[in-house]
Amino acid sequence: MKILITGGGGMVGRNVREALLARGGCTVLAPDRKALDLSNQQAVADFLKTERPDLVVHSAGRVGGIQANMAHPVEFLVENLDIGRNVIMGAQQAGVPRLLNMASSCMYPAQAESPLPESLILNGALEPTNEGYALAKIVSTRLCEYISRTTPGLHYKTLVPCNLYGRHDKFDPRHSHLIPAIIHKVHAAIQSGADEVEIWGDGTARREFMYAGDLADAVVRSLDHFDTLPAVMNVGLGQDHSVNDYYATVARVMGWNGRFVHDLSKPVGMKRKMVDVSEQTRWGWAPGHTLEQGLKKTIQFYLDTVNS
Repeated sequence: MKILITGGGGMVGRNVREALLARGGCTVLAPDRKALDLSNQQAVADFLKTERPDLVVHSAGRVGGIQANMAHPVEFLVENLDIGRNVIMGAQQAGVPRLLNMASSCMYPAQAESPLPESLILNGALEPTNEGYALAKIVSTRLCEYISRTTPGLHYKTLVPCNLYGRHDKFDPRHSHLIPAIIHKVHAAIQSGADEVEIWGDGTARREFMYAGDLADAVVRSLDHFDTLPAVMNVGLGQDHSVNDYYATVARVMGWNGRFVHDLSKPVGMKRKMVDVSEQTRWGWAPGHTLEQGLKKTIQFYLDTVNS
């Protein structure tokens, strides 16, 4: 089996690539941006027609936390729209039989009650702080459904992961999500001897964060169970923690004993966002890492990166 991973240099793509290579029995293509510019429609179409992969795992995209999404809404919408369209339509035109599209739980309505079932997509207004990114992901998800419905022999499906963290994450505060940002901030406090770390908001907002290696494991399972995989399926833990809990757990794992201060003027996004994992459970899969296990691996990766 020949598998193309888009975004092979990102956190999800690199974890998926490692998991596929560990599984064996497949050839993995993961071209970087210099080798394949996903914003170039013709280049993507030509690549897919030449390579003829058996499966595309589409994990590429412009990603970032609240700060990055609020600062660059145009880029988050347009770049992700272009990339999604080019990859999915290019795969259709090349006759690629299977495609696994990576979406995001930010596609769910901002005011919806958790846990969030897949049926809620397009049933309410989106969270304003990352609306552009969410809109692009919704379009890609619907495009996969339309192609599967209208093109015999093509099966394009979407996984909707909860928030992710893990090895190969972005730890730069300008681009990072919550957990890598916490790790970076606590490490900086340890290095400087600071006795306090700032939290945006009051820390009561709840989030569901899954170790990225577990998402990669779900992708590997889909190779042998693609036919039974739902057209759109959440991938998550089915449980969440408050922002304060994440800060406290990272601090405990890293051995920092300072205090936290809250900046109530900062945006915090949705009050709660946790996916419904009923479909995932019926499909027969569950994540393998606890929060502390995943944090230990992620923190070790971060420290190795910082010290390299």
